[in-house]
Amino acid sequence: MSITRIETNQRTSRIVIHNDTVYLCGQVAADASADIQEQTQTMLDKVDALLEQAGSDREHMLSATLYLRDMKDFAAMNEIWNAWVPTGHAPARACVEARMARAELLVEISVTAAVKK
Repeated sequence: MSITRIETNQRTSRIVIHNDTVYLCGQVAADASADIQEQTQTMLDKVDALLEQAGSDREHMLSATLYLRDMKDFAAMNEIWNAWVPTGHAPARACVEARMARAELLVEISVTAAVKK
């Protein structure tokens, strides 16, 4: 059994790869002062970069869990999400309302993907 941990500190690894499955830690926006759509876009940009670093991409996503500070942002977040997910490659997905680690954060995502072969 092979487990690779990338960018690991005492509390978390940004990426864990096990048996050709990639697990990303929760990702948030680059600028927490931005609106929901900009927060969603910059968060997804970070996901793209981490998936590439792990040898994967958004076409290989298996599942995604999105956390919204307020469900009133669901439609606006989905506009960005829908444009980002490649047609025919939508992952299994859940979206829940959650209290965030910092009040200014509006959205967070956790992603699982397969390594590209």
